[in-house]
Amino acid sequence: MSADQPSDVAPFFSTDSEVEANDDDEDTDGRHGSQEGAEPASGISSKRAFITVLILCYINLLNYMDRFTVAGVLSEIEDYFGIDDGKSGLLQTVFICSYMFLAPFFGYLGDRYNRKLIMIGGITFWSVVTLSSSFTPKGHFWALLLTRGLVGVGEASYSTIAPTIIADLYVGGARTNMLSIFYFAIPVGSGLGYIAGSQVYNVTADWHWALRVTPTLGLVAVLLLFFVVQEPKRGAVESRPEEQLHQTSWIQDLQALSRNLIFGIITIISGVVGVASGVQVSRLLKRTNPRADPLVCAAGLLMSAPFLFLAIEFAEQSTAATYVFIFLGETFLSMNWAIVADILLYVVVPTRRSTAEAFQIVLSHLFGDAGSPYLIGVVSDSLRRSDSFLWMFRSLQISLLLCSFVAVLGGAFFLATALFIEKDQQRAQGFIPEDDEPIVVSKSGRSTRVSVSSVLI
Repeated sequence: MSADQPSDVAPFFSTDSEVEANDDDEDTDGRHGSQEGAEPASGISSKRAFITVLILCYINLLNYMDRFTVAGVLSEIEDYFGIDDGKSGLLQTVFICSYMFLAPFFGYLGDRYNRKLIMIGGITFWSVVTLSSSFTPKGHFWALLLTRGLVGVGEASYSTIAPTIIADLYVGGARTNMLSIFYFAIPVGSGLGYIAGSQVYNVTADWHWALRVTPTLGLVAVLLLFFVVQEPKRGAVESRPEEQLHQTSWIQDLQALSRNLIFGIITIISGVVGVASGVQVSRLLKRTNPRADPLVCAAGLLMSAPFLFLAIEFAEQSTAATYVFIFLGETFLSMNWAIVADILLYVVVPTRRSTAEAFQIVLSHLFGDAGSPYLIGVVSDSLRRSDSFLWMFRSLQISLLLCSFVAVLGGAFFLATALFIEKDQQRAQGFIPEDDEPIVVSKSGRSTRVSVSSVLI
């Protein structure tokens, strides 16, 4: 490249005519026209900004701990209230529904009012109702359902707002790094929730105490938010000094965001089709092949790889083709969701399945959605030669191609799993507890844990 040639000429897949001038007044960190020694555009010092991210990460950890604490003591809750699996499943359903439908409301508030105060109010409310749920008396399962539904109010007020605060503190690669830290709390919090729930029950022999861990830690979160976190200037780190950000109406916001509606609909439909087809294909193949489950998972990943690759390749040339490839790629990618859960359960003995689920959640997120945004961001940053829009698009486009190769790698692992899954399943089914390890036996239509010696006697 000659000295007078622009640094962002036609990279990667572009044609020779694609040239975009670089902005002279844009700094490498994405803040335009900032000078050394001047106040950060966000109004928050770099030290306080980093501490803010850690506090938000801590609260996100608590959110997911609370979700899975209930799962860690679910069998004890069923025994206490005398309910079946269907009713106990409602605990998660009412929470997700509350969280899902209230998220847009708090999104509206978060774009217009002080986000710090909204989060303080939401987390305080979440802590109170979670603590209240731990005092639910026997015979009042409806009260536990109500309080778990109200927990969604607090979480919706936080989950919709916290990432926007991080976005107002950092830009570019720094933002990617901080969001990676923030979302790393999802697998860690999920695993800790299982551990905290089961271990607190083992110590206290009362599932109510398991639900009192996160509210106590939530009080600490409220204090940290109130005394440490500051509200950053909205959008200041991304706008030029001469630019002014104007608040639009909610209808205008929805109209602008509706451009992503097609992708959302495709994702929903492909997810439903993929999960359903994966289960049905596996069920049919199991009649003749006991290794059907891992083989179907492998086939789904291997078939998704080329379509994901083509979707990224055609992202600029053809919108229609891109949507078609995305649909096919996501459909094949979704085929393994339910099957993987089934595999985990039938290769692990019943007394260890909760622990296995916890480790599966931690490892899948750790090597998946927790680390992948950071990895993609690092690769994108390393490929980018300037901060022009063209280079930002091209570098991210190339880095996303890693997803296709990871899908192939995942398919290879499932093929390897097919070699020994029969042996693992037989080992789990023929497992005999050693010494006096508790086993599960039937008792009045329910299950209960008793020692081996008591059964032999």
